Amino acid sequence: MNKKFLTIALVFMLALSASCAFAETVLKLGTTVNEQDSFQVAAERFKALVEERTGGNYKIEIYPNGSLGGESDMLDSMTMDMLDMGIITSGPFVNFSKMMGVLDMPFLFANNAEAYKILDGTIGRELLATLEEANLKGLAYAERGFRNVTNSIRPVANAEDIKGLKLRVMENEVYTATFKALGVNATPMQWADALTAMQQNTIEGEENPINVIFSYGLWDYNQKFVTLDRHSYSTAIITMSLEAFKRLDAETQKIFEQSAQEAAEYERQWVADQEAGQLAAIKSHGVEVVENPDVDSFRKSVQSVYSAYPQYADYISRIQAELAK
Repeated sequence: MNKKFLTIALVFMLALSASCAFAETVLKLGTTVNEQDSFQVAAERFKALVEERTGGNYKIEIYPNGSLGGESDMLDSMTMDMLDMGIITSGPFVNFSKMMGVLDMPFLFANNAEAYKILDGTIGRELLATLEEANLKGLAYAERGFRNVTNSIRPVANAEDIKGLKLRVMENEVYTATFKALGVNATPMQWADALTAMQQNTIEGEENPINVIFSYGLWDYNQKFVTLDRHSYSTAIITMSLEAFKRLDAETQKIFEQSAQEAAEYERQWVADQEAGQLAAIKSHGVEVVENPDVDSFRKSVQSVYSAYPQYADYISRIQAELAK
């Protein structure tokens, strides 16, 4: 009887040991956006790929709507290894790696193809690597998209029209400098605060891609006018705590990197597929859209921003040379 008991106990212990050895690891991934946003699309695709490719050993839990904090808050948490992952708009990254700010320069890319060529190539990978100094691991560039101005006051068809407007910008010095060069009262703030400020009319507008204007229904936040000036291309970096990344074995690291890249490309295509319908829906809510503003007037007005950031001159030259090939 004792022998039988010992055998059962041994089998139980081995089973318990095996289950512990293959216990799933749960990682939290935060965003500040709602479930209709393209970030959610990227997050869900990344989650599905990782869970499939690791045989369920790694689970990704998605926390939207800023439930884990604002973007700067989440990046701070990742640097301290208190949060595993996030999908973060490009804006706050300049506060963690100065060189990342080059991607926020106004009118750097003419179209999506140019942006993808740089981001998915050598220059883009170099810039992601600079984040490691801040204890962050940039996995891939998803997309926020080309940014456009909205406001509650008047149509904006050229650089003269935008002067004097009080607009929310991301917490990023390049964005602030760009809009100050345009004569805007640029007000940096986190997105959740911006929504409240627009409702209360303490700011008059903001700047974001079409998919954000649509997914948040900014017509309900007093935004009556949209200008498709495409003043900058904004990335959305699938980011991980460097310490959390280092805890993965080499094979799993490759799975995370490959899955992030595939999720980013999937999300970019989703954004492209949705854009025409989203723009039509925005118009259907009575929003006046200036589709062909005088972009040259905007470009001329922001040239001082390039002079103000000589530290980016080398990268800008390399980007321009790469795009000219």
